[in-house]
Amino acid sequence: MTETLSTPAGTRRPPGGRLALLDVLRGTAVLGTLMTNVWVFTAPGAEWGILAGSGGVPGFTSLSGGAESLFRLAADGKFLSMLTILFGVGIAIQFDSAARRGLPWPGTYRGRALFLLAEGTVHFVLVFAWDVLMGYAVTALLVAWLLTRSARARNRAMWWAGGLHLLLMAGLTAALVALGNEGGGGDGGVPREVVALYAHGGYTDQIAFRLENAVALRMEPVLTFGLLLFLFLLGVRLYRAGAFGADAAGRRIRARMLGWGLGLGVPLTALSVLASPDGFLLGRYCAAPLVAVGYIGLIGTVVDRVRREGWFMKGLTAVGRTALSAYVLQNVLCVLVSYGIGLGLAARLGDSGRPWWVMGLWAAVCTVLMAGSALWLRRFSKGPLESVQSRILRR
Repeated sequence: MTETLSTPAGTRRPPGGRLALLDVLRGTAVLGTLMTNVWVFTAPGAEWGILAGSGGVPGFTSLSGGAESLFRLAADGKFLSMLTILFGVGIAIQFDSAARRGLPWPGTYRGRALFLLAEGTVHFVLVFAWDVLMGYAVTALLVAWLLTRSARARNRAMWWAGGLHLLLMAGLTAALVALGNEGGGGDGGVPREVVALYAHGGYTDQIAFRLENAVALRMEPVLTFGLLLFLFLLGVRLYRAGAFGADAAGRRIRARMLGWGLGLGVPLTALSVLASPDGFLLGRYCAAPLVAVGYIGLIGTVVDRVRREGWFMKGLTAVGRTALSAYVLQNVLCVLVSYGIGLGLAARLGDSGRPWWVMGLWAAVCTVLMAGSALWLRRFSKGPLESVQSRILRR
């Protein structure tokens, strides 16, 4: 069913304009997800190795271990949650655009979501098993429909989804404690043939492995669907409250987000670390979304105080404006650097120089993306994949 809608009250957005903060936040979120994923690409057995227990956080018993732990804890789940919230904001913006033009909703948005699902499927098969686009596409279809319902119905769906997610994570954590976690730390749980596949195997063999193990590799978005729905709807709610506006009301909301998000999220993250490895689920999927809310508030507060854009903020903005292309490209670059089908640095360097070379890889890829996106946008108005999407959907 489609409906012609009116613009919702309370949305603070200049007609036809962009909310500049959103581009900075998207750019930060995209590069922040790589802070987590870079350890996946460089772990023995890569994507499967993490599931088998490879690449655990080393702790704080040494300088290198402490640096890696802080780096990973600052990112794990936080920027992914931020990106998810911002995706919900994006749906709300497109809803408003359709309403201003008197167009039916969901209307053509269904095609956009289905196209994203196709993009995510290709990304999963050809590049990276931990793709987020597929889960986003499915959630977006539900949220698009919920936007045609009342605010009360959306709030009910949001809190039910969040509550059920917390119950599921608590239950899974209790099961881990009861059964004992035999996979945490070390590389012993990763089959040698899988380690060899990513270190020396062929590209088609890696594709075949992802397809053969698609159910296990795609389990995260299934188990966290409640969280995805909650964060999408939270993004809608924050946008409509004016949380991303440049006015005084927006600044007040972001200050509260900073205080509550970090005030609750950081202590809960610390508790999950103390409960490690059984606290992993609570840290990544319960505490991290709170920290993500705090990060949005923190970044917004910093941006509010910037009087003149420097190259760094321009780079983040450019990545934010080409977010889909940047997300896929950063994974392609890490595959080519880390796996045996490219430079094979994950096997060549191994623990030698770790974690410094891995953190350096993240910084190098971020620099390439920021510079490349800025240069691209000097000539084109959209990123490469965004342009392909627009042409196919004729938008």
